[in-house]
Amino acid sequence: MQTSSGPQAYLRTKVMTASPAELRLMLIDGAIRFAEQTKRGYETRNFEMSFDSTTKTQAILMELINALRPEQAPELCHRLTALYTYLYRLLVEASSERDVSKVDEVLTRLRFERETWSMCIGELAKENRSASSMQELPTVTPTTSDSKENRARVSITG
Repeated sequence: MQTSSGPQAYLRTKVMTASPAELRLMLIDGAIRFAEQTKRGYETRNFEMSFDSTTKTQAILMELINALRPEQAPELCHRLTALYTYLYRLLVEASSERDVSKVDEVLTRLRFERETWSMCIGELAKENRSASSMQELPTVTPTTSDSKENRARVSITG
């Protein structure tokens, strides 16, 4: 049995220890890297490289779509599916037309997605640190008002 060493072992460890949010960021990073290779392929007229990297970028976009969980946030998942489908379609068009400007648009949107996702991960980390430093859990108690609008409210004290 052959053991992994060097960069492959590092990548395997990184993937196996990453949170789902970090895995999504890694996928976006991979899509950016392969889209950049696609662009370089068109610029250098290395169409085999551009085809291979386009295929890899599209596979990552499909994985990003398949990893969405609409039962958690239906509207967000719908919008992200539309975005990733649009990027996929742009890559198809770029491939048939050998159009670098379409790859540039894919890269712009993927970089924006990466920045947004990085900020989300940062916010999640802050919330987790804040929650872990709480000395005691908050208690939830119903209000005692009989008015119809207050019956469904709860106050949180802690």
